[in-house]
Amino acid sequence: MATPEFITHLRQRIGHEPLWLSGVKVVVFQDSRVLLVRRADNGQWTLPAGIIDPGEEPSHTAHREVLEETGVECEITDLLGVGVTAPTVYPNGDHARYLDVVFKARHVSGDAKVNDDENLEVGYFELADRPELPPLHERAVQWALSPRPGGYFAS
Repeated sequence: MATPEFITHLRQRIGHEPLWLSGVKVVVFQDSRVLLVRRADNGQWTLPAGIIDPGEEPSHTAHREVLEETGVECEITDLLGVGVTAPTVYPNGDHARYLDVVFKARHVSGDAKVNDDENLEVGYFELADRPELPPLHERAVQWALSPRPGGYFAS
């Protein structure tokens, strides 16, 4: 999916200056397997993720992003934690940093497939056989696997 329209409008006013945004990551399980996507922009395997639209509930964003990216219908079951990403510089020079809201979900229906132009591959992986993930995505998986009740907060 292209850059959200609200960001395009902001960028017309502020150029490439740092922009503070809110986003979600979703750890989706189907039995003992976790859903991953391989991003088209950098080739990395990650969790489904995306930007929260203005006024959108974060859990709705999580559900929407999983469906848009993978064709999988999921049920959001838990808020795992909240953190902040490192500053990001996109290839076009835009700077951003994200409040990162992490959810756990379970597979309800649908076959995992590439469902947009943001990803090259989509699939479920056994936890022991999953590809290497960027640190904050791996942290999200570890939060999802933890028996600790309640949310995690980056320290």
